[in-house]
Amino acid sequence: MKKFELKYGCNPHQKQAEICMRQGELPFEILNGRPGYINFLDAMNAWQLVRELKDALKLPAAASFKHVSPSGAALGLPMSVELKRACFVDDVEGLEDSPLAQAYARARGVDRMSSFGDFIALSDTCDAVTARLIRREVSDGIIAPDYTEEALEILRQKRKGSYTVIRMDSAYEPPEMEEKEVFGIVFRQTRNSVRITEDVLKEIPTRIKEMPADARRDLIVSLITLKYTQSNSVCFASQGQAIGVGAGQQSRIHCTRLAGGKADNWHLRQSEQVLALPFREDLGRPERDNVIDAYINGNEEDVCAPENWPRYFRVCPERFTPQEQRAYLSAIRGVSLGSDAFFPFSDNIERAWRSGVDYVAEPGGSIRDDLVIQACDQHDMVLALTGLRLFHH
Repeated sequence: MKKFELKYGCNPHQKQAEICMRQGELPFEILNGRPGYINFLDAMNAWQLVRELKDALKLPAAASFKHVSPSGAALGLPMSVELKRACFVDDVEGLEDSPLAQAYARARGVDRMSSFGDFIALSDTCDAVTARLIRREVSDGIIAPDYTEEALEILRQKRKGSYTVIRMDSAYEPPEMEEKEVFGIVFRQTRNSVRITEDVLKEIPTRIKEMPADARRDLIVSLITLKYTQSNSVCFASQGQAIGVGAGQQSRIHCTRLAGGKADNWHLRQSEQVLALPFREDLGRPERDNVIDAYINGNEEDVCAPENWPRYFRVCPERFTPQEQRAYLSAIRGVSLGSDAFFPFSDNIERAWRSGVDYVAEPGGSIRDDLVIQACDQHDMVLALTGLRLFHH
């Protein structure tokens, strides 16, 4: 198949839409459903991300994409009891036997509100455990190199039989040159095929230069995630997964604040105060995600107010005060942070330190690199200057 006609483009009023190949056949097979324009954008970016994570770190990987940026990405590593509960997967039978299922549970659990209606990418053959986990989440579709027979049958039943399932040719390599058209003008460039390995972490100008293996792994997770995130972007990572992605902001400090807030939420979700929330039995997972966010951040609704709590809880929970949250977060250390371009000011380092960051990777090249290095030294942080910008548009 060289061409696939789509129902519409980015929006329903853009009636004519298709994807096609200039040479050869499309490198995938649609096993179920009818993917749309944005689905394919998510699928192709997400597939590259998980493929590169698997290649770089030799572990199964998963990504959860929304609007052409990852809301989460993770490796298939064992999960703590607290993390399982925070990701709502402590009841999934066989989870410990499927690293791929653990990778998706982690990727989806990074930012569950942003992952609502995600497009999923898996680096390995989708097994039945992973498929059962996906079946109960709100999701638009999945791309993977293959599916077991049982997994495919499970996924084909999702969304009343319309769930999108794509099998990607894992051997496919695109041409060296890529192009896109904007306002009738064709843009061409060499594809960003740079390999991200530990070699990019060798230049360390800070006073402390020791970087443990887990930190190097997490920085690679962060940088590969950024390679497929809309710029400007930064990514906090810990325990083999992204824990906060700040994407598409014009100011880098806004990226860092956004990603740092998401990382803080990820940590706070694993606190006993949040894990023990007395939810009503009839409250679904998406609703619980919204309530947890409101409970932690107090944004749109005071869920502990007398007129509100009975809709969500069996009994009214104690408030999680800002002082209690700060005390909990102050004990968090060892987080890694990657940036797709240099930090122009040291304020990014100050904000990152508040969210437990001890290890940083960024290209360097700012006229204020010395101030960034000085801020890292003041907080006993390790900084690697990669010399590698990772803008993605």
